[in-house]
Amino acid sequence: MKLASVELHGKKTFGAIVGSGFVDLGARLGPSCPDLIALFETDALARAQETVQGSAQAAADARLEELVYLPVNPRRDMRMFALGWAYKAHQLEAGKEDLAHPNMFSKHPQSLVGHGQPIIRPQLSDRFDFEGEVAIVIGKGGRHIPVAKAMAHIGGYSIVMDGSVRDYQKHSVTAGKNFDASSSFGPWLVTPDELGDPKKMVLSTRLNGQLMQHSGFDLMAWDLAELIAYVSGICALEPGDVISTGTPGGVGHRRDPQVFMKAGDVLEVEVSGIGVLRNTVADESA
Repeated sequence: MKLASVELHGKKTFGAIVGSGFVDLGARLGPSCPDLIALFETDALARAQETVQGSAQAAADARLEELVYLPVNPRRDMRMFALGWAYKAHQLEAGKEDLAHPNMFSKHPQSLVGHGQPIIRPQLSDRFDFEGEVAIVIGKGGRHIPVAKAMAHIGGYSIVMDGSVRDYQKHSVTAGKNFDASSSFGPWLVTPDELGDPKKMVLSTRLNGQLMQHSGFDLMAWDLAELIAYVSGICALEPGDVISTGTPGGVGHRRDPQVFMKAGDVLEVEVSGIGVLRNTVADESA
């Protein structure tokens, strides 16, 4: 299934993307599933699948054009564990040697907007860069998850555009990665049964139609199962937690000349098997 968190006619809900239509699972499943993450918390994915299949013969609840997309996990207590220097090509362009351990940082939910929403270039910097990434959403929590069982804890796959304010990042990764509304997450979550082999995914980032990043997911330096096991050794993972798996080479500040985003730009991150996360860039208002 493709599952999205959205606003429909002014009301927050979630549902399944079916062709060019939207099945409103929030309305159909009722109070027991108030949002997308509750599907995993209450083990209701099978019920959601039955609901979607049952509605296949009827009209969808809305057209995709009616949706206002929210981040896949719209909760304000969402945790996103993000990975730095995850691809060999990005390690080389950043001048980093092979890393013995994953380099992790946190992204705050306030830094994220949904597909189709403007990402905001902050007043304090003109060095606003892009990083296209594949994200995994935890469906089943756990602590000290063995590598051999880790893939069973993935609830689905999505896309993150990790907006990076490079001058602030130099003195504080937390600052550079967490300006309000500087990143995006979406457009939806694709469940593992629909995606298939994640190593076959290909990521492409385009700025105003120009290809900036392009890499197979199989070139990532860290194995997905190892990442899940690593993070779960630090803290108990919970349904809805997100691991953003890092960006390949081609980021703007490593180019010659450097390329930074400005108001009016259109940034697209496409991942085969998932879709396209598209956002325009706007300047922060005074």
